[in-house]
Amino acid sequence: METGRQLIQSNPKVMMGKPVISGTRITVELILEKLAAGETFEQLLEEYPTLTRRSIYAALDFAAQAMKAEVVHPVLVGAA
Repeated sequence: METGRQLIQSNPKVMMGKPVISGTRITVELILEKLAAGETFEQLLEEYPTLTRRSIYAALDFAAQAMKAEVVHPVLVGAA
């Protein structure tokens, strides 16, 4: 059984090394952007049949863990 960590992979030969759902070219970035734009899990699952609910949660967990890194993420006020 795959763990959430095994559902995400990064390979320089796939999508320029961006983290993707294993076995697909669907990036974590794409999933986050679509969810932030208001798409639902159901819409993502319909649009991308290779996704699973579990892989969407794995993408969210990956992003949350990445934000825990000791890096400053500046937020530009008023940037458009």
